[in-house]
Amino acid sequence: MSFQLTVLKVLAGQSAGRASVAEVRHAVAILMNSGKDWTDRMKRLAEHAPDLNIFSAKFVLRSEAGWEITEEGQLFLAALETAVAVRRSPLRSIDDPPTSEPAGQPATDAATLSDPPRNRRQRPRRRRGKGRSDRRTA
Repeated sequence: MSFQLTVLKVLAGQSAGRASVAEVRHAVAILMNSGKDWTDRMKRLAEHAPDLNIFSAKFVLRSEAGWEITEEGQLFLAALETAVAVRRSPLRSIDDPPTSEPAGQPATDAATLSDPPRNRRQRPRRRRGKGRSDRRTA
């Protein structure tokens, strides 16, 4: 299904929403071979539309001139991308204290209490340079 989603993305990216079959094939080939980021992105979208058929759903129309994304196809793609974005976004900000704490009690930062510092040095490192040579002569 990620191939069909890539076709939708290609057509949605065209100024008139349509392209010849050769143009679609070329753009799809570039995107499908562009790396893991694109493949992973399309897999995430495909999880939300496992039985997608862009032609039978009338999201893409075929003609002698090429393929064209329909308004329904554009709406579907936008809704799908929104669903994936919402699913991946955090439910609350990390800086927000949990709402289940009683009022008046200060919130503790559990992450800093349970995670020891990863750097062995506790002191900040001194910078090398001009200031250091001045200290030696002083």
